[in-house]
Amino acid sequence: MELVQHMEQVEAKVIKACQRSHRNRQDVQIIAVTKYVSIETTGEAIRLGMNHIGENRWQDVQPKWEAFQDQAVWHFIGHLQTNKVKDVIGKFAYIHSLDRLSLATEIEKKAAALNLVVSCFIQLNISGEQTKYGMSPDELKGFVEKLVHMPHIRIVGLMTMAPYEAEPESTRPVFRELRRLRDELNKEQVLGYEIAHLSMGMSNDFEVAIEEGATWVRLGTILVGKE
Repeated sequence: MELVQHMEQVEAKVIKACQRSHRNRQDVQIIAVTKYVSIETTGEAIRLGMNHIGENRWQDVQPKWEAFQDQAVWHFIGHLQTNKVKDVIGKFAYIHSLDRLSLATEIEKKAAALNLVVSCFIQLNISGEQTKYGMSPDELKGFVEKLVHMPHIRIVGLMTMAPYEAEPESTRPVFRELRRLRDELNKEQVLGYEIAHLSMGMSNDFEVAIEEGATWVRLGTILVGKE
């Protein structure tokens, strides 16, 4: 029952955030981040309808993926080492952490071998924190221009992690900037197609992220807990 209560509480907050920002509820998707919970809790979350599952490390998610692979849509949301691409390609529908050319080159190579097109988010470090992964906004356009020549990568959006703030309102400029960068890319048609999505907002700040245009929010503790 605890998971059900969490789902209901999160849903109420999502609805209110959408109402405040005059958005349609169906335009916001929730990723249940299960990296800190057991395979049993992950299975229960999926049975309750949390059909988008986010994980950070292949070695941790492997038993969960093997148990429930066809029952959920899997999102790789953590830092992806180049030598782990082979484990992720073909298993995760989305990679949220494309942040450098060497990684893109490896994804393109492995995806081409499997005749797949991989949906990716470009991860940006908007806040400039040294402890966070992601490229700087200044690198974005040049990076995207190189991706145009990689047909097995499809950019579906941008991703960022805001600093943890005691007052979530303080994160608003980070989310607003990610939205601006997406809109700028679309205006300039650098990719030749529009990207729709913004992967931003976690347990502490997802309501602000939704108000600023998040289409995917990544929720762990507030949704599925820590065990």
